[in-house]
Amino acid sequence: MVKFGVNMIVPETRAAWVDKCRKAEDLGFDVIGAADHLGMAPPFPALVLAAEVTSRPRLNTFVINTAFYNPVLLARDVTGTDQFTEGRLELGLGAGYVKAEFEAAGMEFPRAGKRVDHLEHTIKELKRLYADEGHKPETVQKPGPPLMIAGRGDRLLTLAAEHADIVGFTGTAAVPDGGGLVPADAEGIEERVNFVREKLNGREVEFNILPHFVGVGGDRRAKLEKLRDRIKGALTAEQLAELPTALIGTPEQIAEQVLAHRERFGFTYFTVLEHNMDALAPVIELLRGR
Repeated sequence: MVKFGVNMIVPETRAAWVDKCRKAEDLGFDVIGAADHLGMAPPFPALVLAAEVTSRPRLNTFVINTAFYNPVLLARDVTGTDQFTEGRLELGLGAGYVKAEFEAAGMEFPRAGKRVDHLEHTIKELKRLYADEGHKPETVQKPGPPLMIAGRGDRLLTLAAEHADIVGFTGTAAVPDGGGLVPADAEGIEERVNFVREKLNGREVEFNILPHFVGVGGDRRAKLEKLRDRIKGALTAEQLAELPTALIGTPEQIAEQVLAHRERFGFTYFTVLEHNMDALAPVIELLRGR
C-alpha cells in the first residue's frame, strides 16, 4: 500500500503544533515527521507532543543531523521517545549537509566522508545500546525503532542498504560547478534506486521519496512550464512530468502519478512538506487502501 507522511518544518506555539498534528491525522496522513534544523521545533519533544494528541500516525525524525549528536546521548533520546510515544517512532538519520548550521552551532563542518563515518558509527552504537539489557530506557519496539537513512551518495546509500528499514531518496543532484542542488531527472533517481536494490541482495525495505514540488488542480501543463521556469530550465517540462519529486495536476492525475512511481521506482512512501498538507489530502483519499 502507498503511505503518506508530512514533514513539519514551521516552528509553532504549543497550541498551533497540536492543531496541525491533529489536522494531519484527520487528513489521513500515515506519518507525522519533524525536521532537524536550527530554527525549527526540536524533533524529539515535538514528536512526543504529537503522540499525545494523535492516535494513529507513526512519528518520524525527518531526518536527524547525526553529525550534531553524541551517539550515546542520541540513544537516550531515541529510546526515551520510543517509550513516550508507545512504540510509534521511526528514526530518520542523515549525515548532515547545511554548513551554515554547523557554523551557527560553533562546530567544525567536516568533509562528507567524515560525516558519513560518524553516521555509520552512530548506527552501530545505537544497535549495540538497543541490545544492551542494562541500557535504560528500553525501546518499546524490538530490536529498536524502524531506521530510515536518507541521502544520495554511494557510501551513504550503501549504509542504508545494509542497515535501514526505510531508504529515503533525496531526488536532487549537485551542480558540477558547485552551484548547489537541482532536481535530479527521473533517470538519475532510477539509477540511485537501482544502486540500492543491487546492494540489498533481496532484503525487503521501504523506499521513501520527498516530492519537493506539489501543485494540485488547474492546468497540469501550465504548472509544469511554470515549474520549469522556476528552476531556470534545469529540466524540461517533459522531464518534470516524469519526476516522483513533482506531483502536479488534478488529484486524479496525481494519484495516477503516485501509482506509476510505485511501479517504476518502487516508492511506496511519499513525504511532503507541511505547506502541501491540505493540497495532498484529496490524493490520499483517492489512494486509500491501494
